[in-house]
Amino acid sequence: MEQHSRFFEERWARVFRSFYPILGVVYDGPNAPATAARVRSYHCDLGGLDANGRRYHALAPDTFYWAHAVFFMTMIRFGDRFMGGVTERERERLFTEHIGWYRLYGLTMRPVPESWEAFQAYWQHMCTHVLEDTKAARDVLDLRDLERPRPLRWVPRPLWDRAWRLCARILIWITTGLYEPVIRQRLGLTWTARDERWHRLAGRLVHGAFSCLPRLRRYHPRARAGWRRSRMENAKSTPADAD
Repeated sequence: MEQHSRFFEERWARVFRSFYPILGVVYDGPNAPATAARVRSYHCDLGGLDANGRRYHALAPDTFYWAHAVFFMTMIRFGDRFMGGVTERERERLFTEHIGWYRLYGLTMRPVPESWEAFQAYWQHMCTHVLEDTKAARDVLDLRDLERPRPLRWVPRPLWDRAWRLCARILIWITTGLYEPVIRQRLGLTWTARDERWHRLAGRLVHGAFSCLPRLRRYHPRARAGWRRSRMENAKSTPADAD
């Protein structure tokens, strides 16, 4: 990441560029395989030696699946805390669906756990025994000098700097609350019982506000397009004289 990504030079653009096509793998329907192939192609030339002299490549099966697993678990953790909760049945269904999404990338399925229970063991093993405290991990949490996003370039720099310092603290706090305890411990991040209570309260407030939005407005535009396409396809497949 440090050697190849421009993430730290253009964080806002990098996040939006990544988020949009990854959502397309989920919501693009018949075009999802092409979207997945495009996402995969972004990683073809990303390889080298890490800081410890170990060879790596972004398309190495274990590495690529781990990135996919992080997106999947972020969805679960965020849904649990800010979307009113995710039931065990919903987790199992999402796990099955996440396998389908990953299969579209055309890589070996070897690293993919066979069940939701096996995935939970895999996740804990990765968090406890595999993940490392690296410079890139630290830099991701350093939001102090983040540039203004393009739509807010009109905001005077002194005002942005003051407002962003508060926003950055809140974002880091929210992110820290979604980490596994072992990750917080490894990174030396303080998390108290008081933090946990306030984090849960914030989640309930966000869920309450989000629930007031019209249903389709709760989704990203690419997701809304997927819902509309699905409704049209269902309408075409339903007999005209059906009840």
